[in-house]
Amino acid sequence: MGELQYGTASWSEESWEGVFYPKGTAPGDYLTYYASQFTTVEANVTYYRIPSREMVSGWDRKTPDDFTLAAKFPRSIVHAGKGPRPDAGVLLDPDKTGGDLEQFLEAMDLLGAKCGPLVLQFPYFNKQAFTSSAPFLARLDLFLAGLPDRFRYAVEIRNRNWLTADLCDILRSHRTALVMTDLSYMPHPADVAKQIDVVTTDFVYGRLIGDRKAIDAVTTTFDRVVLDQTSRLRRWADLLGKLLPGVNAAFLYANNHYAGHAPDTIREVAAMIERSAAG
Repeated sequence: MGELQYGTASWSEESWEGVFYPKGTAPGDYLTYYASQFTTVEANVTYYRIPSREMVSGWDRKTPDDFTLAAKFPRSIVHAGKGPRPDAGVLLDPDKTGGDLEQFLEAMDLLGAKCGPLVLQFPYFNKQAFTSSAPFLARLDLFLAGLPDRFRYAVEIRNRNWLTADLCDILRSHRTALVMTDLSYMPHPADVAKQIDVVTTDFVYGRLIGDRKAIDAVTTTFDRVVLDQTSRLRRWADLLGKLLPGVNAAFLYANNHYAGHAPDTIREVAAMIERSAAG
């Protein structure tokens, strides 16, 4: 049975103070407290900027030896556009993004054994970016082949029709995980798993993202659950209950926009998974 590691996407939410973080906790102490409650976190900040060596060293100092920190590849590598539209002429091109890639990996190396999977989170690609999945997959194949094997990697695709056996074959050839994404306009991972084999390496990776507009319409803070996602979480529990026996580990992270308060969401689904495994 694989080990279930679960946590939230980011730890820096100020509205968690007094609910998750003890009242009066300084933001600089958030990660230390977070690591006393969960064994893993997904760093969202690395998508928006390449972390400095000092930043990553700080994460290392603030967390125990058995903690795992997953992180996103920088936007400059997986998106590359200056505005909302991705730049297909630049993303994943080593000649144009190689400096950022080297800097990112060198920083993440400082975590040593604490470094979790590094996630290539791609945006939705319209036909102006890629006419079909084929040219993207060819580029992804080359990019993954050039990555150092001392890290674990995962790939998130946000085009529902690109979740195919061809994609999984490429990921499998590079021992890279397919990110199972629960996002408003994507099929639930339980449905994806009925169509393709979602296990592409020795671990699985899931992200509970949800519907940003739906949550923002009812709350401006993330200190409580405002949307009942129980039925979707039960499907997650059933899916991971089936996948865990065949892998070494499962990483699962919840976003505030999934139900309103990520810590409660991830604890709820983790309890479901653990009850399922015990039964």
